[in-house]
Amino acid sequence: MNFDGKTIAVAIPCYNEAVTIAKVVHDFKTTTQAPVYVFDNNSADSSVELAIEAGAIVHYVRKRGKGNVMRAIFETIMADAVIVVDGDDTYVAEEAPILAQPVLRGEADMVVGNRLCNVTDESLRKLHKIGNRLIVASVNSMFGTNYHDILSGYRVFSRRFIESVSLFKPGFETETEITLQALENGLEVIEKPISYRSRPPSSQSKLRSFRDGYRIMLTSLVLLRDYQPMRLFGFVSLVCLLFVFVSGTLRFMNYLGITALPTPLLTGMILLFVPVGTLSFGIGLVLSAVNSRFREIKHQIMKKNRRSHA
Repeated sequence: MNFDGKTIAVAIPCYNEAVTIAKVVHDFKTTTQAPVYVFDNNSADSSVELAIEAGAIVHYVRKRGKGNVMRAIFETIMADAVIVVDGDDTYVAEEAPILAQPVLRGEADMVVGNRLCNVTDESLRKLHKIGNRLIVASVNSMFGTNYHDILSGYRVFSRRFIESVSLFKPGFETETEITLQALENGLEVIEKPISYRSRPPSSQSKLRSFRDGYRIMLTSLVLLRDYQPMRLFGFVSLVCLLFVFVSGTLRFMNYLGITALPTPLLTGMILLFVPVGTLSFGIGLVLSAVNSRFREIKHQIMKKNRRSHA
């Protein structure tokens, strides 16, 4: 697979994938004609040996967690298009050119393979499917986006994406972090429908539905606080205002004799939620101003770096 002499690399995160890793390496080497790098995350089986036999270049990531592996990939590989795919053989190598072309043409900084449009109950358990859709819906509502599959393990990154984005989350929440970092950095993201097949019977998923789902949602809230603080703190302020309005209305109805609710309780709620709402709104304004200033500084630094490399 080639495009005007641009460079392509394949990176495969790997943790105990002895059942599938050799096939995945072979399939992607054959399809892309590009170097394949396996980033092993302390596998206790024969994954490393099998990957080397299949022709992969192996890197070792000692610190456990997919986020740590993704950080190592971003720090190690530099190419015009970096294809990142899970090592469990659930993704089809023949679809790599479809995902890579928009990046190679300069039309996108990240292309995400959307599994959920073609997924079946056999390839993705119903609980995982429901969890995926709930997480996507929550992230879209929090950030005002329209993503369809932010947890896909099949992506292609541009050189600009890898140079612009820093990753900090250690586990499976890294996929959410990557997607939202793209949004924050103004990078172009495209989703393309892909196939998604079942794992081989003897292969086991490393994803833990409730634990990882909780961490993904917590990461989304933290990133919302960091990148769009006015949206988060403004919402908190609005909720407080609603409580104040309801409490004030009920207290006035008490005064008119329409209701007989405890007046001290209603007064206490007003005295509590007025300062909390005001403080929350103020925090959102301050953090938004700080974020805007940091964005300006970052933009200026990136502009100078581009000029120096020109």
